[in-house]
Amino acid sequence: MTMSKNRRPGMLAAFGALLAGAMPAYAADTTYERLVNPEPQNWLMNHHDYTAQRYSTLDAINRTNARNLKLLFAVALGGTSNNESLEATPLVEDGYMYMVDSWGIVSKIDVRSGTSGPIVWQMNPKLEKQDRNRGVALWNNLVISVTGYEGRVIATDKETGKVVWDKNLLDQADLELTAAPLALRDAILVGGSGGDRGLRNWVASLDPKTGDIVWKTYSIPAPGEPGSETWKNPNSWQTGGGAFYVTGSYDPDANLTYWGSGNPVPAFDATYRPGDNLYTSSAIAFDAATGKIRWYHQYTPNDNRDYDETGSHIIIDTKVNGEDRRILAHAGRNGFEYTFDRINGQFLKAVQTVKQVNWTKGIDPKTGKRLEYDATKDLQLYAEPANTVQDKVARRICPDIAGGTNFWPPSYSRHTGMLYVPTHEGCGQVTPDAAAHVKGKFFGGAIGDGGRVTGGLIALDPGSGEIRKRIDLPYPNSAGVLSTAGGVVVTALIDGTVLAYDDQTLDELWRINVGSGFNAPPMTYAVNGKQYIAIASGLCCAGPGAAPPRNTRGRVSRTPELRMQGNATVVWVFGL
Repeated sequence: MTMSKNRRPGMLAAFGALLAGAMPAYAADTTYERLVNPEPQNWLMNHHDYTAQRYSTLDAINRTNARNLKLLFAVALGGTSNNESLEATPLVEDGYMYMVDSWGIVSKIDVRSGTSGPIVWQMNPKLEKQDRNRGVALWNNLVISVTGYEGRVIATDKETGKVVWDKNLLDQADLELTAAPLALRDAILVGGSGGDRGLRNWVASLDPKTGDIVWKTYSIPAPGEPGSETWKNPNSWQTGGGAFYVTGSYDPDANLTYWGSGNPVPAFDATYRPGDNLYTSSAIAFDAATGKIRWYHQYTPNDNRDYDETGSHIIIDTKVNGEDRRILAHAGRNGFEYTFDRINGQFLKAVQTVKQVNWTKGIDPKTGKRLEYDATKDLQLYAEPANTVQDKVARRICPDIAGGTNFWPPSYSRHTGMLYVPTHEGCGQVTPDAAAHVKGKFFGGAIGDGGRVTGGLIALDPGSGEIRKRIDLPYPNSAGVLSTAGGVVVTALIDGTVLAYDDQTLDELWRINVGSGFNAPPMTYAVNGKQYIAIASGLCCAGPGAAPPRNTRGRVSRTPELRMQGNATVVWVFGL
């Protein structure tokens, strides 16, 4: 379905109405020009804009008045069981919010009043079972969503809630689609996930008018393709993993889109898949027009501790060693933050972000690979005591397999030049088992209780690699971070606490506990000149340290006090 011509002339009038402080009577097209330069009051894509910085220029809520924040209204999305999770970032355009739940149900919510959030329409894909869902995309008059285990991509008319097209991309039985789509000028990019169940994952580009596939590029090369030589077992590439479950970023000038790939599988038994296992656990720069891999960096070759690197890859223009550089920054699950030249992939710097790292003695400052890496070996030996090559020998690994950070996104503030990284502090235990290769449960071992996991927040200069400030938090920070021009940094914890900090000092400005944990990121928007902060609760499976049921599965020592915590899938909206 294409937009009728008689609606386009109204766009300029709509923008004029916005400038006058009134909301338009209808939805303007979410054009590529608007996605490249989003209006300050709107949050038009998962990471706010193509840079994935999650930074807002709004400043009505600031370090002076943030202490006066209060709950203004909440929107219940219907889920109350311990198995339901909200991980999506709400999008807001011209006073309307678009949100998806773990059943793939997309809701359009009227937030213009600032005191309530009535649901205008819901698009229900009628899934047989729920799954994770990390958000939707807006493109012209469409809301683009995905459906988890069913592998569908759905385009819904933004005004009516009617389905325009519905495409099934399920090319493998256990495929998932959990990352929010990324809308470009004439393409919708979608990442496949579910790698831990023994899949060969991909990023695909769809025609936004029809949903037809334009290109599809796999993270696991087929025999004969570049990188296939790094899969020495002739069968292992077919179930190699390399999931994409966090939305990529995009550089319009270079026409490159940057995505992080997941771990190889079986996760804990590298003996099944000797070799570096490209392009798993990597940063990958795709040509957005063709899908061709322009450059890559593999963070953890032959990974055997589930160190996905699918998290945000953030576009920043800054100085490195006194020189202006166009960089790509990534806070790694493996406990380090990396920076690259985003055009050619040159490795620039790495700095340890969490307190405990024992899988390596450090990162080589020239290559960006761990110091123990040996290109002549098919099986990589890690620093003791974290070496987990031995069959059925338990090893303590730090950071825990959930990582020093993961799918919960950092934020880069143009106000301070700092990258704010949410962290997990703690260790885990892994026991590899070469016999545990079962389709549908392709872990190659077992996970044990490594003790309590706490959280933290760091402020890091991505140009110099210097950590300027670190604060400790009592619970894992599995939500992510928002930063604003008002000098405020917002995050949330698994116990239901929402926190605001001074972006210079990380002094606490405000807190509230809503009783239901978070592993969805905060965002901010404005209506009629008034700024709001929104975040969705609903905690199921944020990994070690999470609220029920995950923290009771062999990990009761991690957060025993939260075992009886309630769970509610609710969008909370705060303001002054």
